Amino acid sequence: MRLRDGLKNLRKEIPLQSYALYLACRDPRTPWYAKVLAAAVAAYAFSPIDLIPDFIPVLGYLDDLIIVPLGIALAIRLIPAEVLESCREQARQRLAKGTPTSRAAAIVIVVIWIAVLAAIAILVVTRVKRK
Repeated sequence: MRLRDGLKNLRKEIPLQSYALYLACRDPRTPWYAKVLAAAVAAYAFSPIDLIPDFIPVLGYLDDLIIVPLGIALAIRLIPAEVLESCREQARQRLAKGTPTSRAAAIVIVVIWIAVLAAIAILVVTRVKRK
């Protein structure tokens, strides 16, 4: 029962923490290196498209269960505590209105997948031509 409760809490916390990171990116008190990491984590967390699609067995949920929480944990360590608390409070208020999505992050992920597929196609074509 504890694992199930922990997973439910994690599911509730990820949107809050991700949105707080997004708000921290826009705060001038946040160091530039924390802004870069926080922006990447928040964009990925709110992207409607995953880098590893969920339909891929085991790996599909790896990003949701490991990558995003680790990114959040690292970004939180880099942001000053007073900035983070202020952003968390703002995030609670704004998330009460609905969860945001990141279209820009979705576009980046689609571009990455297209690039990977193009690289695979080029490799296949060059191998076939050699034979």
